[in-house]
Amino acid sequence: MSQYTQPHQPQQPYAPEQTPGTRPARNGLGISALVLGIIGTVSGLIPLFFWLAGILGLIALILGLAGRGRAKRGEATNKGVTTFGAVLGLVALILSVVGAVLTFKAVDDVVKDIDKAVADSSAPAKPAVGGGTAGGAEGKGDDILRAGDSAVYDDGLEITVNAPAPYTADEFAVGHTKGNSAYTVSVVIENKGKEKFDATLVGVDARAGQDGVNAEQIFDGTIGEGFTGTVLPGRKITAKYAFDAPADARNLTVEVSPGFEWDASQWDLGL
Repeated sequence: MSQYTQPHQPQQPYAPEQTPGTRPARNGLGISALVLGIIGTVSGLIPLFFWLAGILGLIALILGLAGRGRAKRGEATNKGVTTFGAVLGLVALILSVVGAVLTFKAVDDVVKDIDKAVADSSAPAKPAVGGGTAGGAEGKGDDILRAGDSAVYDDGLEITVNAPAPYTADEFAVGHTKGNSAYTVSVVIENKGKEKFDATLVGVDARAGQDGVNAEQIFDGTIGEGFTGTVLPGRKITAKYAFDAPADARNLTVEVSPGFEWDASQWDLGL
């Protein structure tokens, strides 16, 4: 009885998955350079984001150059992507410089406009020609105003404070201390400009004597209302204020502030 023997099949040689001695491509630097370069370039198109474009552009350029070195050594296969990422990084850097220049210039222009607006809206007070009593302001500097002098502003606003007059407050007056003296001061505002003036924001304060103690404003049934409403161009408005001063005070310093956009002016009034 014969036994059948199956012919021996030759064994297939084992094929390794990769060629011995080779390594996988290291393309990470090129991809990172491309992504950061794109984000940096887009950020550079917005001037306020110049700082972000500069940071991302610098990193992308460094990674791109390092990736090109890998590609030359055969460690990476994405030389084109790496090169494009480096180029975008350089573009982002250029845009960051342009954005910084534009941003700083815009800020500088805004600051200059604000300074100009402040300078145009208010000006140092100057005595009016022929104004002043009790010796006027002559020889004491243009910033010291006396009774009858006018503070003139560049926008055409003109404020005049007249000489104080003794005042007798009624028994229900607020702000008057028994034993002190009371004085009224007439303030005139003339609008010589082209825009109407809101007089409700005008503030009037006073200090009495050489020590400059606060002179309380007096309110009673006759006086104390102050300025109200608006003053049209070419018109003027007058209001009277009463202040409480120590009996031995010989002068009253009155400060008038036309509003937030104007400098306050002061008058030194003899009592």
